[in-house]
Amino acid sequence: MIFVALGANVPSPVGPPEVTLRCALEAMPRHGIAVAVASPFYRSQAWPNPTDPAFVNAVAQVKTKLLPGELLKALLGIEKAFGRVRKRPNEPRTLDLDLIDYGGLVSDAEQLSLPHPRMHERAFVLRPLADVAPGWRHPDTGQSVEVLLGIVGEAGLERLTDA
Repeated sequence: MIFVALGANVPSPVGPPEVTLRCALEAMPRHGIAVAVASPFYRSQAWPNPTDPAFVNAVAQVKTKLLPGELLKALLGIEKAFGRVRKRPNEPRTLDLDLIDYGGLVSDAEQLSLPHPRMHERAFVLRPLADVAPGWRHPDTGQSVEVLLGIVGEAGLERLTDA
């Protein structure tokens, strides 16, 4: 199974973050990425600067014939189409698409680390992942998404709506 985390905290050319995430999910098939299922949307506090606008987050299980590097390139292209400009780390963004797991592949390649190196620390990834893939196990640690979510907790997450 392949999972992509979605997030946004400032408006894109198509509208506010919730609209952006919906439109990004709709855009994926045009890039060879079929969305099998998407989680509900969640609001979470911006990090590391909590004074930035709150994020809207989700996770999608996708299917594709693209190899991991090709998929990452397609996701970056979708981000750019929705106005993403990378100036500095952790800045507010119109769209963030992270490849968090590609069929359990483990890779420390400079261009693509799998599974996503910080996903196990982020409730805004783990909660929606648990919604779409209960029982999912971290490829490195073997811990279930439920155990990881229990470690980080769900404080500050607000369920908004279904995708």
